[in-house]
Amino acid sequence: MPLHKGAAKLIRANLELCAKGKKPRPTKIGNLSKAQLAAINADRSQRGFPPIDAEVIFIGTHIHRSRCEGNGYTIEEVIEQITSAMDESSVVQVTRRMTAMRNPAHRNDAYGNQVHDEVIFECTARHPHPELFSVIPLGDRIKPTKK
Repeated sequence: MPLHKGAAKLIRANLELCAKGKKPRPTKIGNLSKAQLAAINADRSQRGFPPIDAEVIFIGTHIHRSRCEGNGYTIEEVIEQITSAMDESSVVQVTRRMTAMRNPAHRNDAYGNQVHDEVIFECTARHPHPELFSVIPLGDRIKPTKK
């Protein structure tokens, strides 16, 4: 499994620091599978970018701002989204502007949606480690009520 055994605890700690207005430290939360890493690095090679390594870094500031504050998701819901999107079965999605992975399986969320969870990586700032920058529950037409 791409996330480390204690990754949920590390992700939660960083998101809780964000909720308190503090800046969390970069934390190693998991690894890309060999197939996922190969797909990302093949695209990077074609575009003249250096390869990344498999170890994924998490900070969480953007995710907390966009998903918790912006959309009203709880930290536990965000952890569920990340866990789903970082699954070994997730498929690499590369465009000119982003490197992402999407879980091809639908997940039933707490609001009656069937979503495909997607993570977006920032591959430059912490090179050679990809940073899990954002998570998107694609298909979340019914969103939580903002508090």
